[in-house]
Amino acid sequence: MSNFLNQLINGLHVGSIYALIALGYTMVYGIVRLINFAHGDIIMVGAYAMLFIVTWLGKEFLWVAALGGVVVCALFGVVIERVAYKPLRNAPRISALITAIGVSFLLENGFQLLFSADYRPFPAVFPSTPLQLGSVRISMGTLVTIAIVLGLMVLLTLFVQNTRMGKAMRAVSEDMSAAQLMGINVNNTITLTFAIGSALAAVGSLLYCAAYPQVQPYMGSMLGLKAFIAAVLGGIGIMPGAMLGGFIMGIAESLTKGYVSTQLADAVVFGILIVVLLVKPSGIMGKTLSEKV
Repeated sequence: MSNFLNQLINGLHVGSIYALIALGYTMVYGIVRLINFAHGDIIMVGAYAMLFIVTWLGKEFLWVAALGGVVVCALFGVVIERVAYKPLRNAPRISALITAIGVSFLLENGFQLLFSADYRPFPAVFPSTPLQLGSVRISMGTLVTIAIVLGLMVLLTLFVQNTRMGKAMRAVSEDMSAAQLMGINVNNTITLTFAIGSALAAVGSLLYCAAYPQVQPYMGSMLGLKAFIAAVLGGIGIMPGAMLGGFIMGIAESLTKGYVSTQLADAVVFGILIVVLLVKPSGIMGKTLSEKV
């Protein structure tokens, strides 16, 4: 039982990181119906930004570096949206999708050219002393990670539901043309969405580096893919669905590693996604919408 509880806690830890990153996918897809495959590489950009800032200022300024990483990622998100996605807003969706893949490759290979493919160590973020509850060990990083993710989820929900810009996001998500006719600045709303999603990726980058303290140009590739799967699993475009999908992904991955095989963990996660999409293509919390023609 203690081993099961430890694996469950590990799953919640990893799953909360997936959930946070999946929120970025969900926000962008909910507004512009775009799968931003460059989102995973924004995580990598944030990791390098934080690493260089903390190397320059010192380890005692880690949280200043974290804030700097959030700003850098938000700026990257805005620039990518304005340069790569905005000109294709009225183009077929496949064009924007191919562009997103191209931006992803550009970031990965560009950072490899600049900083090489070598792994760089990331400084410790949280104290290493675990909290012992009987036979169950909970690290400080796990507790803080889950608390941060749940807190950001609540704040983001309140922002979308209660603020003027949040209501503008919901309006653009429902009908972009009608929102524009009602006086909503669609361009600024979409830009803000990319900035918030990229900022969440920076926080996810910090939490991921706290659990796996190394940085390299391709670190965001598989992480971003798993977060995207979490978003689809829960119901892409639905924020609580992203959280649910992330936790399911993390727990399934952790239990598979603990009881079956570490080599089969990814296969089991993808298998769960396939089963869910076969049973309910819109995802666990997604709604099947009918379209009038």
